[in-house]
Amino acid sequence: MAAPLVVNLEFGGGAELLFGGVRKHHVSLDSQTQPWTIKQLLAWIKTNMLKERPELFIQGDTVRPGILILVNDTDWELMGELEYVLQDQDNIVFISTLHGG
Repeated sequence: MAAPLVVNLEFGGGAELLFGGVRKHHVSLDSQTQPWTIKQLLAWIKTNMLKERPELFIQGDTVRPGILILVNDTDWELMGELEYVLQDQDNIVFISTLHGG
């Protein structure tokens, strides 16, 4: 059986408030037969990490508009978005670009 996949998650721009105010998380994802994708990671985050108001972070099976995702400092749109296959020790950053006024 493969070892768990360890990824580093960071939330900023106000998104950290949905995660108990904690910006950085090191998470271990159980090994599975298929590789982990960002789509699966988002479902895992919603179930295991979101503390409040999931509608401000998740919309359907993706992030809501206004949340920028960087995979190892690269825009996820260049990495395949939801289908990107996570690698061990990936750094995934979620930045909210939405601000109240």
